[in-house]
Amino acid sequence: MVRTLLGVLIASVSISALAQTNRIDIVRHDAPELARFGQYDIGVRTIVLTDPDRPDILNTAQGGKTTFYDRNLTVEVWYPALLAENQQPGGEYTTTTRNPAVTATLHGRAVRDAAALASAGAMPLVIISHGYPGNRYLMSHLGENLASKGYVVASIDHRDSTYNDKQAIASTLYNRPLDQLFVLEQMAVLSDGDASFLSGMVDAEHTGIVGYSMGGYGLIINLGGGYSDAVVAHDEAPPNALAKRHAAANPDFRKNLDSRIKAGFAVAPWGMADEVWNPDDLKGIEVPTFYLAGSVDATSGYEDGTRAIYLNATHSDRYLLTYINAGHNAIAPIPLPVEILNSEDQTGASHYTDPVWDSVRSANIMNHFATAFFDYYLKDNTERLTYLKLVPNSQDGVYSVEDEQQTDAHTYWKGFAEGTARGLLLEHLEPAE
Repeated sequence: MVRTLLGVLIASVSISALAQTNRIDIVRHDAPELARFGQYDIGVRTIVLTDPDRPDILNTAQGGKTTFYDRNLTVEVWYPALLAENQQPGGEYTTTTRNPAVTATLHGRAVRDAAALASAGAMPLVIISHGYPGNRYLMSHLGENLASKGYVVASIDHRDSTYNDKQAIASTLYNRPLDQLFVLEQMAVLSDGDASFLSGMVDAEHTGIVGYSMGGYGLIINLGGGYSDAVVAHDEAPPNALAKRHAAANPDFRKNLDSRIKAGFAVAPWGMADEVWNPDDLKGIEVPTFYLAGSVDATSGYEDGTRAIYLNATHSDRYLLTYINAGHNAIAPIPLPVEILNSEDQTGASHYTDPVWDSVRSANIMNHFATAFFDYYLKDNTERLTYLKLVPNSQDGVYSVEDEQQTDAHTYWKGFAEGTARGLLLEHLEPAE
């Protein structure tokens, strides 16, 4: 027993020490199987993409002429890399935090500006879309993890919605789904260009989008969930009924959807609890979707929020993973940056923490299921379906192993060691006929 306790203590100290250096790549000893990093070294580059002549929501007056501007988006791109002989895995990211007065240095496995592994061929694209506010590093743990497994990952800094430049929500309501679609198109263009560092690397025909909170709002729209006309006329909506572009009643709404989006990963998507969608609006979603939520989410809501979207998106194949007793901030963000922890002003600390859930554990579980889901729906890896077809309540799973082999009575969640799936619920609904 002493030896066991000592081992647990050493493991705890090791994780604590890593967390003190803002590691975004920590995989706990009890993490599920697919949380582990994959076979590829990882490269990362920061690029800026410009969408010309986008309606300028913030500088258009209600009833006045709509103005336009060039909308610049900073995007972090992770990809499988071919490291040079003098390069070792690892690198840093410098980022503003939820407390804009505090800058953090994150440490991960990606190598800045490393050459892409062109010989690997075209790989599915995953777009990451943060909350309001947030930034492109908020889910960097997922970006690196998926890139190591054969994905090109593009994480967006959504203008007017980052820690540095948060503006009135009208801009985000209009621009969020458009930013996601624009980045998808531009990543396809980069892959088609001979001079691009991603030449031939991006299979944009198999795109998945990860949307957290307000990123999830944009994702639901891009999956086919046009919102109600009541939102178009809301006081905080974009001027001149510009939001009608995203409304289900707009006859052109479905024409604006992008068929290259083959899978959605909606993390605590904001909007349903605030009546952005009517239940019938969600029947327009036909793309397979994985929903992830905390059962006590006070921001996006649970029963009237994420779970309601899941139940009403009846024309799609869908999953709902619930973290029991988790709040809104338990699910997606990187661990609390040590720079905030050590600051006299700890404003923003709760943005990265939860009273019940450990952020590293929740990220490991998220990465595990994102891998299984995207591998199945974007890569057609049918074996991954066994990680998704589970006994709904993890507590009901029976762990039965003899001589290191599972017995017929074994129903414990695949990929999880004994006792490590506690606090989780995974439901599945097939599309209605």
